[in-house]
Amino acid sequence: MLAVAAMLAVDLFLHRDNHVIGFREAAIWSGVWIAAGLLFGVLLWAWQGGEVAGTYYAGYLIEKALSIDNVFVFALVFSYFAVPAAYQHKVLFWGVIGALVFRLVFIFVGAELLETFFWTAYLFGAFLIYTGYKMAFRHDEQTPPDRNPVVRLVRRVIPTDPAYHGERFFTRVNGKRVATLLFVVLIAVEATDLIFAIDSIAAILAISTSTFIVWTANAFAILGLRSLYFCLAGLLRRFVHLHYGLAVLLAFAGVKLILSETPVGKLPIPLTLGVIVATIAVSIIWSLRSTSGTGSGGVSDGGGDDVSGPDTGVSGARPAEPADQPDRSVVR
Repeated sequence: MLAVAAMLAVDLFLHRDNHVIGFREAAIWSGVWIAAGLLFGVLLWAWQGGEVAGTYYAGYLIEKALSIDNVFVFALVFSYFAVPAAYQHKVLFWGVIGALVFRLVFIFVGAELLETFFWTAYLFGAFLIYTGYKMAFRHDEQTPPDRNPVVRLVRRVIPTDPAYHGERFFTRVNGKRVATLLFVVLIAVEATDLIFAIDSIAAILAISTSTFIVWTANAFAILGLRSLYFCLAGLLRRFVHLHYGLAVLLAFAGVKLILSETPVGKLPIPLTLGVIVATIAVSIIWSLRSTSGTGSGGVSDGGGDDVSGPDTGVSGARPAEPADQPDRSVVR
């Protein structure tokens, strides 16, 4: 916990100026976070042995793979609300903190249920298989972010101004303290991540019910999520078949979880690692071959200042209004 908090503090300090994150910077930081996650596995190997380290790596890989789908959702939310590029990192930073807290709760609750009631393995397993089916065959069904029940509730409860006011989540309009549109975006990111958290926690609990292994694998995968977004945002349109691979991983985790409560028992960790690596590799190679010649779309090749998102096909946010209009009406 202290190590995770320290890394978050360093990240916040280095990005305190809310600048636009270019591809080169995102790639460097993504490499740093991946290296940190892999190094932690090496430390586990030296401390607890190969089996524990292998379990951690299996959990880390499946969480890292599933986090790519989070990137699609982040791109959708930012595109829908027309979030200025300079403020996207701040939203993702606080979004990641919220994700770590919620996932910690889910991990302890899920692990306790699996340890106490054996039949929850069948329930979670069936849920993962169904989620895999939905991801494979109903992946294109999207709900506009502002129709999310949590976002709608927040807008009803908290006075909200329909514009951005720089990097601020709250401001004063006509003497009243109100939430800005950037706060609404943060809530949209948190609300959508809750759905992914349920899937990913159930998937990694199929690999291990050790709260330490599950939490650390989640934490290191999530810590690199912001950099992964800025690194891959312009390339997402090329990952046209990746959702099939993620669907296979979810279904595999579901089957693995169900088998753990049968005479078959838990599948070997080397087999689990092999399935995860092979599935991710095949889906990415398949996607890149299918889209070869179409261009990566939107990534500055000079390490520059722009990483444009994919064409999400969803629009509807009003353009950001200037922040210096004090007579704007307040929306409840």
